[in-house]
Amino acid sequence: MPRTLTMDQPAAVPRRRGVPAWAWGSLVIAGAITAPMLAVVLTAATWPDASFIHIATTTLPEMLANSALLVLLVALMAGSAGAVSAWIVSTCDFRGRRFLEVALLLPLAIPAYLNGYVYTWLLDVAGPMQTSFRELTGLRYGQYWMPEIRSLPGAAVMLAMVLYPYVYLLCRAAFLQQSVCLVEASRTLGHGLPRTFVHVAVPLARPAIVAGVGLVLMETLSDFGTVQHFGVRTFTTGIYEAWFGMGDRGAAAQLSVALLACVFLALALEYVSRGGRRFHPTTTRQPPLRPVVLHGWKALAAIVACGMPVALGFVVPAGSLAWLAATAGDPLPSHQFLPFARNSLVLASLTAVLAVALAAMMAWAARLHPSPVRRTANRIAALGYALPGSVIAVGTLVPFGVFDNALDAWMRQRFDVSTGLLLSGTIIALVFAYLVRFLGVALSSVESGLARLKPSLFAAARVLGRSPGQAVRAVELPLARGALLTGAVLVFVDTMKELPATLIVRPFDFDTLAVRVYNLASDEKLAEASTAALLIVVVGLLPVAVLTRAMRRRD
Repeated sequence: MPRTLTMDQPAAVPRRRGVPAWAWGSLVIAGAITAPMLAVVLTAATWPDASFIHIATTTLPEMLANSALLVLLVALMAGSAGAVSAWIVSTCDFRGRRFLEVALLLPLAIPAYLNGYVYTWLLDVAGPMQTSFRELTGLRYGQYWMPEIRSLPGAAVMLAMVLYPYVYLLCRAAFLQQSVCLVEASRTLGHGLPRTFVHVAVPLARPAIVAGVGLVLMETLSDFGTVQHFGVRTFTTGIYEAWFGMGDRGAAAQLSVALLACVFLALALEYVSRGGRRFHPTTTRQPPLRPVVLHGWKALAAIVACGMPVALGFVVPAGSLAWLAATAGDPLPSHQFLPFARNSLVLASLTAVLAVALAAMMAWAARLHPSPVRRTANRIAALGYALPGSVIAVGTLVPFGVFDNALDAWMRQRFDVSTGLLLSGTIIALVFAYLVRFLGVALSSVESGLARLKPSLFAAARVLGRSPGQAVRAVELPLARGALLTGAVLVFVDTMKELPATLIVRPFDFDTLAVRVYNLASDEKLAEASTAALLIVVVGLLPVAVLTRAMRRRD
């Protein structure tokens, strides 16, 4: 007989009958994601060989100093640009503010290495700007001063131009949620918006600023194309040189561990310095923030302050690439160029689908069968996004190489057959490296989407006789479709732009759009690289559209 409810029988979710096998998948996935990092640590635990001793005594101090200075400069510039622009569009009302709110996200579509390539072409000695200046003034090279773009400060500026939106997004949300009473009290005491920003808004928004700067730090340390093109020796270039130049995976792993130690040390120092301070408002009953209407020179200053990051970080590089693609472009015929686009699209699509599928399984496992172990496993699986792509690449090739060599030795001994390299240098290894790097992006998107679903909907489906799987498929999955799509789009675009992991792990003679751009730009052929670069930029506009929609909805 069908089960019915009585007055003394609560309408609760039926009791679970154990945890299904698929729900343990989050533990397996977390173990697989952790494997590259463990492989790097174990490989680096061996006694330093001659290659690493040579690096430690010659170039390691330079790598450490350059990486530290680069991170410091990028954090200061990106943090300042992101926080100031977020404060202006959140607290001021002027002509063009609604457009600039969205336009400030556009530099996210430009990979840092493309930005560096474009500005090198523009500002170098043989570039159009210096050439035009010499023609107008009649001066020769050496008779005038021009800042050197191929330098560490130049690389820092290039990175800050396209990374500040991380800080802008988080700071804007933090400023809109701050207590209006504190802002009004500061202004009542005679402080204008600039002093209120420095003494009230910034201290309260410290967690958001630190989170944004932390993302900037990770992206800066993982950058390879920009620093390599500018001739700046960092940990990432050192790992690449140790792996390919010296053929020493032990030295590459030891450099990777040193880079990981620097990342975790910086994050730990900030956490300790925060102490026991709290940054949340004491009440939720507060009126919305009323923007201050600006006129005259103040409105013009606000437009310039918010418009300069957009112009330098998106308009100039995107416009230059479009002009180069229209006037020159890739010399290869379409049947030879299309394989680069096809490889990028296949890899990005496959990674996006797998990442969202794995993230959905992990998120629903933690939702339907919550436990501290499962929650911890999900957090471990999301750590990959905090690791540089070069470290993940080394951590992927080391265990895959050990497995291939062990299998080949066993097959030779038993059957006198050589299997060769089955996983190393294949698309499987490359997609795995992408998953380690970007699974956290998909998981964050799916978890945020599930957090907005009311548990009563799932409970109602269970009371009506649906199994947990049927309730998820019929009720929660359609409602979370937007979060799944957002995660897929973000992973797709990040995979299209990824360069360090692709260069190290990719199969032989398997090039993507990012690799095509890198190879041509390394040979100073930016005009030929503009076609592939422009395609990457166009694809990069997808997450900007997604973030814009989410930002409008949140407002």
